[in-house]
Amino acid sequence: MKTMNDIKSATEKSISPKKVITAIKSETAHFVIGLLCVIFGVYLLLAFSSFFFTGGNDQSILTHPEGNELLETGNKIQNYAGARGAQLAQYLINDCFGIPAYFIIVFLIVAGMRLMKAYQFRLQRWFVGCTVVMIWTSITLGFAFDGTFENSFIYPGGLHGYNVSQWICSQIGTPGLILALFVTAVLFATLITRETMPFMRKVFHPTLRKQSQAHSEEVKAESDNKNRADKKTMAETSVQTPNDIKVEPQTNVSPTEEATETFPEIPMTMQETKETESDVQVTAQEYSQQENVKEESDEQDEPLFEIDHTPTDEVEDVTHRDVTQPYNPRLDLEHYKFPTLDLLNTYNDNEPTINMEEQNANKDRIIRVLRSFDIEISSIKASVGPTITLYEITPAEGVRISKIRNLEDDIALSLSALGIRIIAPIPGKGTIGIEVPNANPRIVPMSSVLASKKFQETTFELPIALGKTITNEVFMVDLAKAPHMLVAGATGQGKSVGLNAIVTSLLYKKHPSELKFVIIDPKKVEFAIYAPIEKHFLAKLPDGEDAIITDVTKVVQTLNSLCVEMDTRYDLLKKAGCRNIKEYNNKFINRQLNPEKGHRFMPYIVIIIDEFGDLIMTAGKEVELPICRIAQLARAVGIHAIIATQRPTTNIITGTIKANFPARVAFRVASMMDSRTILDRPGAQQLIGKGDMLYLQGNDPVRVQCAFVDTPEVERIANYISEQQGYPTAFMLPEYVDDSADSGGAAEVDMNRLDPLFEDAARLVIYHQQGSTSLIQRKFSIGYNRAGRIMDQLEHAGIVGAANGSKARDVLCMDENDLEMRMNSLKNE
Repeated sequence: MKTMNDIKSATEKSISPKKVITAIKSETAHFVIGLLCVIFGVYLLLAFSSFFFTGGNDQSILTHPEGNELLETGNKIQNYAGARGAQLAQYLINDCFGIPAYFIIVFLIVAGMRLMKAYQFRLQRWFVGCTVVMIWTSITLGFAFDGTFENSFIYPGGLHGYNVSQWICSQIGTPGLILALFVTAVLFATLITRETMPFMRKVFHPTLRKQSQAHSEEVKAESDNKNRADKKTMAETSVQTPNDIKVEPQTNVSPTEEATETFPEIPMTMQETKETESDVQVTAQEYSQQENVKEESDEQDEPLFEIDHTPTDEVEDVTHRDVTQPYNPRLDLEHYKFPTLDLLNTYNDNEPTINMEEQNANKDRIIRVLRSFDIEISSIKASVGPTITLYEITPAEGVRISKIRNLEDDIALSLSALGIRIIAPIPGKGTIGIEVPNANPRIVPMSSVLASKKFQETTFELPIALGKTITNEVFMVDLAKAPHMLVAGATGQGKSVGLNAIVTSLLYKKHPSELKFVIIDPKKVEFAIYAPIEKHFLAKLPDGEDAIITDVTKVVQTLNSLCVEMDTRYDLLKKAGCRNIKEYNNKFINRQLNPEKGHRFMPYIVIIIDEFGDLIMTAGKEVELPICRIAQLARAVGIHAIIATQRPTTNIITGTIKANFPARVAFRVASMMDSRTILDRPGAQQLIGKGDMLYLQGNDPVRVQCAFVDTPEVERIANYISEQQGYPTAFMLPEYVDDSADSGGAAEVDMNRLDPLFEDAARLVIYHQQGSTSLIQRKFSIGYNRAGRIMDQLEHAGIVGAANGSKARDVLCMDENDLEMRMNSLKNE
């Protein structure tokens, strides 16, 4: 039975000050306190507002209550907030600050919204501002209405304002009070905004109006840049890094080496010394001292075995820095906030742990199999990854590599594991690698990859974090240098998750003004989750209803439209004297290119095609030709393509496609032939699936465990972005005119049945001196086909010229008088 003292001590332990402080600082406590502040502010608003109508009737009761009259049910208080609300209104308005007491309500609501994280207010600035304005206004109203106390139950400035104004008047006089109030207002306005200074200069010297206006614009831009730099932050998360473990048998080991452990061949012992920063260290000298006590053995020396684990990247808190150049493209959506890491899932089983029993067993089996074929090794080292362990073996003198390479099936049989892969030799090392799947593979969460220091501090133009390597390092590539990527793999092996990881990486790093996606989804369901971010990150045709392109005919038009965009960008690069998009954008940011001459800031465009095989089967060359043209030329102008297919056959991934897509991502495939189609070498058929992949860009592929991002995570990210202010429409691709369709088309125009919008469209193109179908479509909110017919009629009437490729048509009418003459001639015909 527990005594009262035991219960009391247990209660004191459970309710410790540290736990109370932690609970108060929690997000839940902040939300509850913020909600209470908002509710109390609304209650005060009701009490204050009601006081102006019922205060006269309630004043006698509030001033001289009889006993506990206010506590009774029938207290005859008429204020809508009850007796306590009437008391608060009477005290704060009449006895304190007067009507400016409303600023107390303003601060309560602002503080509540800030604690609830609904808005990012600066509470200190709001507190100081509300306090100063309330006191200043109270004194001003007390001075202005000092004679109204006897005739009204409401004191506009309150007793505080009246008493303070009377005291100041007694010290410096009425003119001094007026000047003091004016100076105080100007000083406070100057501290709040620097626009006060040019405004005051304009008041005292009207001829400085133009100069002060220009100065005001510069100051505002500088202030906005500073405020945005303070606001854009990301959540800080932590990734636990694994310890390094090395195991070395019967060798002389330096005392400074980290975490060593000896493995004798028959009696296996493990000695633990004190833990250092890396792991447990057992030196070879300690093992030799133990062996001296035993009888000498004629058995062969055990090869050196060590487990090496490269620490994962650290996580650091990141602040998105704004571009500080004279032109900032992010000002289009200056309040845009990047997605936060708390939108992604975390998993408890992703902490790197090393199963020494499993590693020792695999090491023994590998050595046993090699020795059964008379192959001796001098050392063996293990690098434990999320799903795969790489055993690096150093063969003894005179052992041929081909002899070990041919034992792939024998090693897989002894280990009873699928996906054994031998790398002979490992590039850049004098060792041979044997990749063995772990018995308990770990998930690589997308949150741990995006929170890594490597991703946060990257300088890549288009950073893509694919996952983690065997050594637990975050694996990243720059799509701008790739420059195009081919993703292939069998159904259900992680291809769609890999594409989501690519898109998610870019969404966490790029602003909507810097990146646009063209998403082609023949399946119609894979990428529908990105529809909410249409007005932020997606691009489409002017007549496109949905930004996610699913119709094959629209796919062909979109790809050809991208070719038009590519040609237009090359023309701009030629005019600017630049070689690539990075040089061009730098010139535009530094105000070296004139927008009036057609120059503009170019966002990167990433084309994602989910099922390329279906497009090839339905459209064939109509799809392949523009894709190959984009892949050959579009890199320099910032257009990059990512195509994915689950049918890696030669009729789908042709030689032309492979030649123009140097970056390859191969998930598990069914046969060696499919692996050769993707990577030009075997290996993909030996992957274990579930995100296990090979990335090839150059000579040798890298084995990576793809980061896992689930559909609900992507939905949360898309909703987070869609709830923010976006552009009016998606990014409009240029109009594509098929030359074959245009031939003879002008002769078929029926001028006897003019469109009802014909005359308005004519006035529109004359006003803008620019004729394009997309302009008519946007201004009149009509479909692309109707806008095209109107444009044909305008051409036939001689108002605009013929189509000029990707450029706008020439306008042949100079003014409305010329248009009236042409319209009259049309009516007379």
